[in-house]
Amino acid sequence: MTTTTLFDPLEAGALRLANRVVMAPLTRNRSPGAVPGELAVTYYRQRASAGLLISEGTAISHQAQGYADVPGLYGSEQLDGWKRVTDAVHAAGGTIVCQLWHVGRISHDSLQPDGGAPVSASALTARTKTYLLDRGDGSAGFAPTSAPRALAAEELPGIVHTFAAAARNAVQTAGFDGVEIHGANGYLLEQFLKSGANQRTDDYGGSIENRARLMLEVTRAVADAVGGGRTGIRLSPVTPANDIQDDDPQPLYDYLVRQLAPLGLAYIHVIEGSTGGPREVEGQPFDYAALQAAYRAAGGRGAWLVNNGYDGAMAREAVASGRADAVAFGRAFIANPDLVERLRTGAPLNAPDRTTFYGGDARGYTDYPALAG
Repeated sequence: MTTTTLFDPLEAGALRLANRVVMAPLTRNRSPGAVPGELAVTYYRQRASAGLLISEGTAISHQAQGYADVPGLYGSEQLDGWKRVTDAVHAAGGTIVCQLWHVGRISHDSLQPDGGAPVSASALTARTKTYLLDRGDGSAGFAPTSAPRALAAEELPGIVHTFAAAARNAVQTAGFDGVEIHGANGYLLEQFLKSGANQRTDDYGGSIENRARLMLEVTRAVADAVGGGRTGIRLSPVTPANDIQDDDPQPLYDYLVRQLAPLGLAYIHVIEGSTGGPREVEGQPFDYAALQAAYRAAGGRGAWLVNNGYDGAMAREAVASGRADAVAFGRAFIANPDLVERLRTGAPLNAPDRTTFYGGDARGYTDYPALAG
């Protein structure tokens, strides 16, 4: 019996991946006016050898923005900018999906329409920071998030509609091959899902079924808009990122993936452990194999993508064992535009420069060297 390798092609719903090395979504804060420019075209084209490129988180509306200079999907200039990116990726033989992002409370009133409060499941301020730019002197830095207001129940259909509209914009106008719903890392959908951020007493709070309701409504609407086979979703069962936590994540996520199973999604993208940190979160044990089994037992056929702290050896083992269909890499792709070839040949990796992760120009963005010749 032939063993599947990291470099074999993969069909994920309607997506055709040349290999199983995925570029994870990476916020880089280099889209002034929420418009991806020529630097973004170069950046994504350089990395088009990935089996799948997942774009940086892209705001579905002005309200959805939480960081300075992140791209959007709600204006014609933004869509035109993304179309130049997707055209370049496709010309280089790549496949790219757009991550649909609503940050919820992980924002600042200076980034919100008319300087209003960010929105969330409940009026609980996140003990974290966001990235802001001083438009006067051009300086940038991190600042505490603003106090949010709780979304009223009658506003939630509008949130669902906006996700679906952004998905259509991404695929039909901007030329993406599909979309990934950002249901992870303490952003809006997870603020409804997890008990630590949701104190609601209506149909969107309390029970597992109620807290999962908005994420499931969004996913169904997006799948209806662009097709389940062009829709993925990102989940992070136990990450503490952005001051998020749940009292009992295993039954919550087992329920969630069982409900996602019938939707015919292209893939489920799971962050194992603390996003960008340890793979085991103290006091939060989680059985990822059981999560995958719950999804498969409920009829889920989407590809299973794993993420967080994988190196080449771990990734090869995950795919060869059948534990994962593909593996997403984050920081390694920042510094290695030709990561696929480096993993294939065992070549050394460039080290990423953390000081250039957020904001800036080409330095630390498009100037990392590829392998010679």
